[in-house]
Amino acid sequence: MIKLSGIFLCLASLQIYAQSTLPVIPVPVKTQVKTGQFIINDQTVIVDRNGREKASVAFFNAYLEKYYGFKLRVVEKAGRNFISFSTKTFIKAPADPEGYTLAVSPLSVHITGDSDAGTFYGLQTLIQLLPVERATELKIPAVAVEDYPRFKYRGAMLDVTRHFFDIEYVKKFIDLLALHKINTFHWHLTDDQGWRIEIKKYPKLTEVGGCRNGTIIGRYPGTGNDGQKYCGYYTQEQVKEIVQYAGDRFITVIPEIELPGHSSAAIAAYPQLSCFPDEPTRAAPKTAWHGDTIRKNVQQAWGVFEDVYCPSEYTFNFLQDVLDEVIPLFPSRYIHIGGDECPKEAWKRSAFCQKLIKENNLKDEHGLQSYFVQRVEKYLNGKGKTIIGWDEILEGGLAPNATVMSWRGEKGGIEAAKQKHDVIMAPNSYIYLDYSQRKAEDSVTIGGYLPLQKVYSFNPIPKELDPEEQHHILGAQANLWTEYIHYPSKVEYMIFPRLTALSEVFWSPLKNKSWESFKTRIPVQFKRYELWGVHYYPALNEPVK
Repeated sequence: MIKLSGIFLCLASLQIYAQSTLPVIPVPVKTQVKTGQFIINDQTVIVDRNGREKASVAFFNAYLEKYYGFKLRVVEKAGRNFISFSTKTFIKAPADPEGYTLAVSPLSVHITGDSDAGTFYGLQTLIQLLPVERATELKIPAVAVEDYPRFKYRGAMLDVTRHFFDIEYVKKFIDLLALHKINTFHWHLTDDQGWRIEIKKYPKLTEVGGCRNGTIIGRYPGTGNDGQKYCGYYTQEQVKEIVQYAGDRFITVIPEIELPGHSSAAIAAYPQLSCFPDEPTRAAPKTAWHGDTIRKNVQQAWGVFEDVYCPSEYTFNFLQDVLDEVIPLFPSRYIHIGGDECPKEAWKRSAFCQKLIKENNLKDEHGLQSYFVQRVEKYLNGKGKTIIGWDEILEGGLAPNATVMSWRGEKGGIEAAKQKHDVIMAPNSYIYLDYSQRKAEDSVTIGGYLPLQKVYSFNPIPKELDPEEQHHILGAQANLWTEYIHYPSKVEYMIFPRLTALSEVFWSPLKNKSWESFKTRIPVQFKRYELWGVHYYPALNEPVK
């Protein structure tokens, strides 16, 4: 018995040693370091026996060519010096469909997935074992890895409304998510400062709503207005291209069409969507405005604005028409409908809204918001879609089948899970990557302070939930709002290395997580960022508070 205990202790020690010495992020479920190494050279081949692994093979060869200057031949079989991709077939779905094994020996590399996605994630672990310097021979340590994710929803959101990013950068962003085993891209496409997706039935959404006449300078309320017209949107063909590109990397794209608040851009295009269509758009307090002041306009500052969708039949028909064009573009089960930060002042002073509240026996304007969201949800459910909404959709009563994205801390997620609704945790206190990552940033940010160690400490399962309630936590999501993020280089600076830390939060078992271990592995990742040509913040030791 003593000998067996000693063996188990030794095996556990080897596992901890492997986790701390191999620079793999996110840390796998089980890792064993073996003897020797595998060398990728110009004679190495990729084995894809039945041609099924095209997505993983294409991604790997593209990665090798981009960062090391060569790619490998693909064959159906080989005896040695090969990298094999294969996916198991099951009569019954596996318990962990995104799981995989990786076996590296001096003769070969075998990646075996429990699904095509699992095979792809095994490839990402292999990439983490590659050297971080360009070379003609790539040496990989011999290892055995068994791995699968902790959470099935692992997301990241990019806001393209405040500042627009072209299709090529969106693809790069998706590649960076794929390299971190993130499987959901939440695309924030509409807001007060811009409508970014083509809707053919309503061309003014992009012609008018896709442009603002100027933008405030500096931190809100700003030191002035740049007076420059700012435009941008994605055509439906570009959207299809992005969805396909993401799908080839096993990433689901979820669009967000904001309602009933954050709707100034749509109202600027079609004023009848407002309860007061003849009232001009008001500038945010203490901010400088550029251009027209006599009609509805796209907002030029950041914040929350009183002019929101009127819950009229015109508005609901408009939204249904919009969603009818959005739905075919996105195979995702989910459509995100926002639901956050909806001021009630316009509804309070609207005779139409007050009559609607009375006729439908609603308690108040919060009840009217619930009525609004539930009508949209019913329509989307009829189209085979499920809604996600920010945690404000809890106010006034939660829509029957809604999934809640909890951003104002964890409270909304806890409440929704206790009501037996699915939840995606995205608390701003842990995973809003537009927050400052050091106390003295050298460029403007939205504020807050969120250093790497605090991000890494996040646990998406709140301790207030019992085991049955915990089952409703689907996963978590990092959010990047872009009020103060104008360029791709700043996107990268703000997300790295914090997104890398979150990849371990989203993927790795809680028992395998260790800040001390992570600190030993992240410096290699810094070098990998440099290989990738991405910007990042290199400090590790910012104080947690």
